[in-house]
Amino acid sequence: MKKLIIGIFALMLVFQPMLKADEGMWLPFLVERLNYEDMQKMGLELTPEEIYSVNNASLKDAIVQFGNGCTGEIISDKGLILTNHHCGYGNIQAHSTTENDYLKDGFWARSLEEELPNEDFSVSFLIRVDDVTDQVLEDVTKDMDEQERNKVINEKINKLKKEATKDNEYNAVLKSFFDGNAYYLFLMEEYPDVRLVGAPPSSIGNFGGDTDNWMWPRHTGDFSLFRVYTAPDGSPAEYSKDNVPMKPKHHLPISIDGVKPGDFSMIMGYPGGTDRYMTSFGIRQNLAKMYPTRIKIRRKKLDIMDKYMDNNSSVKIKYASKRARVSNYWKNFIGMSKALKDLKIPQEKEQLEERLTKWINESEERKEKYGNALSNIEEFYKASDDQITHRYYFIEAIYLGPEVIGLSRQFEPLAAALDADEKDNDKIEAMIAKIKSDIKKHFKDYYKPLDKDMMAVMFRMYSNEVPEDQQPELFKKMVKKHDGNFEELAAKVYSNSMFDSKEEVMKWLDDPKLKTLKKDPVYKLKEAFFMNFNKMQAGLQKANLKKNKGRRLFMQALRKMDSDKTFYPDANFTMRLSYGEVDGYKPKDAVTYRHYTTLQGIMEKEDPDNKEFIVPEKLKELYKNKNYGPYGDGDEMHVCFLTNHDITGGNSGSPVIDGKGNLIGLAFDGNWEAMSGDIAFEDELQRTINADIRYVLFVIDKFAGAQNIIDELDIVHAKKKAKKHMKSDKMQKKPEQKKEIEEVEE
Repeated sequence: MKKLIIGIFALMLVFQPMLKADEGMWLPFLVERLNYEDMQKMGLELTPEEIYSVNNASLKDAIVQFGNGCTGEIISDKGLILTNHHCGYGNIQAHSTTENDYLKDGFWARSLEEELPNEDFSVSFLIRVDDVTDQVLEDVTKDMDEQERNKVINEKINKLKKEATKDNEYNAVLKSFFDGNAYYLFLMEEYPDVRLVGAPPSSIGNFGGDTDNWMWPRHTGDFSLFRVYTAPDGSPAEYSKDNVPMKPKHHLPISIDGVKPGDFSMIMGYPGGTDRYMTSFGIRQNLAKMYPTRIKIRRKKLDIMDKYMDNNSSVKIKYASKRARVSNYWKNFIGMSKALKDLKIPQEKEQLEERLTKWINESEERKEKYGNALSNIEEFYKASDDQITHRYYFIEAIYLGPEVIGLSRQFEPLAAALDADEKDNDKIEAMIAKIKSDIKKHFKDYYKPLDKDMMAVMFRMYSNEVPEDQQPELFKKMVKKHDGNFEELAAKVYSNSMFDSKEEVMKWLDDPKLKTLKKDPVYKLKEAFFMNFNKMQAGLQKANLKKNKGRRLFMQALRKMDSDKTFYPDANFTMRLSYGEVDGYKPKDAVTYRHYTTLQGIMEKEDPDNKEFIVPEKLKELYKNKNYGPYGDGDEMHVCFLTNHDITGGNSGSPVIDGKGNLIGLAFDGNWEAMSGDIAFEDELQRTINADIRYVLFVIDKFAGAQNIIDELDIVHAKKKAKKHMKSDKMQKKPEQKKEIEEVEE
């Protein structure tokens, strides 16, 4: 194993004001150096080696990167994965039909044979992390400009990734940390055979819908179950009927002891992205332009989807996952805007920048090195300010707008191959075969009337809101030709394009003519919009390079100024650990929230006339009879609980783990009052909303009757304690040890 981070340790100690233990998304392999003593004092009983190890089984081996945007955890010795319902939503939707609506009714495989494969879906495990900072930066000199610096760094990154995967089947992910001040290489192992095992109905898994999203009190059973399969020899393999359930290095035992305020807990997962060191310039631009623009466009998209989904059960299934993606961050942007203003985050950032400027100006040496850092960042935001509206209208209304435009982009590589001087027919045939496969999946969940309506509305908004001199000439001509009648414009485009018809696209692929493709109105619009966007971005290249340099020097200056402070890197979809405790909070005067919710709250929220608050009859029956099995807490059934962990998007599905290494909950949301969390952590307000593992088991057992799933779990009972903290199929340093957790009576 290459040398782990040593030099960067100094950086980790020298940045932010002293942080509470619950702030920070920490790199697990640095826990021993940075956090272990604090975690022990709070209740951690595991060793650092039991959290992260390269040579022995550890917690990291039970955590998976679930698809491209969530986290999951292995909870049995047969590769069973637990994650959020909203993380599995797309796969559940893909298997749903009007005859078998698994989103509405739920799905439970009663045997391995009933588990459903998911095409083009995988999970990945972290194998190890290496510090490659010295190697990446070894050829960088201080007199290089940013373009040359980036070129040298990118060449070295590609070389290191190639070397890291030379004699293995791993994937190498090499990312920048601290704005280009450090680089880590993550070796990941991908498993492409992942099957759906179980999911509650959306009336449980998405109870509360948009209304309760990001809110507390919360009553959502946000979980689903999948399983990893391997080849018979245990290696990753594409789907095959001969594949077998995975035998993991480690899986999490489950505690049903329950939680109380002050209990230590930690979360491990793959947080997607934070920008805790964003300057006041960026925050003010986001508040003024980015958030309002995206909120406005996404609200229109939701209205269009709802119009068609509410009146057609087939469309409702087709667009369920798409709508959820739009809705989630529509509300996030609203909450982010409110929290940043209410908590006066721009003013806090300005105070920090004023302090930094004063510190820099106290030394000629500092002025020479860091004097332009903030001004370079500010210059970028000034240069880009008049283009921000265009940027986000392009992203939301065009790039993420009508599906025909997105589909046409898949034909770009094929168009280039057809246009080559020397055509590679084998390559062209392979491209066509891949597109045909993708086309079938695309049209399974496509509804032309909705998409045509989407184009008309998105084009109208783009035309009205984006400065005319920033719009593509082709688009302006089409708008003028139709006298601003966007319904007529959209109808004309769809009637003359092949991209709204599976049959027409397949017909063209059988005899692909480049001239026909380039004359297609959707393809022409796609090219016009993207060329226009790229041209505008190129105009900002110089300012963007200066901003990147400014960010890097800004970070260096801050760590030198606050050399006695703690520092952690922004999230970037690499494995992180956050820790803290179970805790309620006080959002405002005279309001206090306790740390948990119960099944009673679901019954109180029930509204048979509101699709977001339907309660299944069987759940009401179980509540009436207090039939909670071993999962209840007296006559209560706990549903969700709060912790003060530091998480963000990507942590969805992350395990909440107690001090002994047992699973106690499933992270799935943040709270409304602290929606500024991606930019600023507020320790008094920021909370993580978790599904109580007891409610998860209650739903699997008592509601679904899926005893086969319960039977394969290792459950630590309330009146028993696990003698061994770690349970693994490859026990640390003691392979001869029994696989089962040894239990003793209290």
